[in-house]
Amino acid sequence: MHNREKDGTKIIALCGKGGVGKTSISAVIVKILTRNPKNRVLAIDADPAVGLATALGIDVTKTVDDIRNDLIRRVEAGKSEDKANVVARLDYEMFSALVEKENLAFLAIGRPEKEGCYCQVNHILKDIIASLADNFDYVVIDGEAGVEQVNRRVMENVSHLILVSDASVKGLNVVKTIQDISKTAIQYEKSGLILNRIREEEETERLSIPSTPSTLHFLGCIPEDGQIRRYDMEGRNLLELPDCMAIQATRNCVVRLGIPI
Repeated sequence: MHNREKDGTKIIALCGKGGVGKTSISAVIVKILTRNPKNRVLAIDADPAVGLATALGIDVTKTVDDIRNDLIRRVEAGKSEDKANVVARLDYEMFSALVEKENLAFLAIGRPEKEGCYCQVNHILKDIIASLADNFDYVVIDGEAGVEQVNRRVMENVSHLILVSDASVKGLNVVKTIQDISKTAIQYEKSGLILNRIREEEETERLSIPSTPSTLHFLGCIPEDGQIRRYDMEGRNLLELPDCMAIQATRNCVVRLGIPI
């Protein structure tokens, strides 16, 4: 396993049931990390809905799956190429898909047009993404609900896995399932649970006890925040969100997971 602690790259993947605010938390973590101009941050949107792009005010013109689908079409059309040339072209196209704004870079994975096993293509792209990630201090991955999708489409190793749930029993059950799958689906060094959109102090106290999955390190609760909700509804850039309790709570959770900021 690549030693992330040694080279300083922290790869943070967020997973959880749809609708629990995972993308907003991902965007807030990016906001917190990019506050320090010395931090080089790569945000990867691994959800086909590409919600993180909107949350960060970024226009996506090309995704990794656009590159993948184009290569598959070329292969299926019988256009054979030397592997070294393929890797060099994919590497160039990956950089062209990267959107950069000051100390933030953004990469959207997108949605594959063709399902099935294109193992060599997937491995090459994952290797390029991993190589790209080494150029940054932090990588924040907004993943799909299933952590195995991060492994299949982005990278096999992360340093920090954050599972996100709301106060619902269904959300917590999904988190527990993801936690069980993650033990074999992906390699990570630390993991933790964030409970999002908590509305009342009594609810916070109830959920911070052992009603959460016992195998998870509980990081904390993020309160329901009207400003974040309004920004989400209006499709506004969360990087421009003023300081609020939700941002401070997210920062505390990140610190508890041992991520230096």
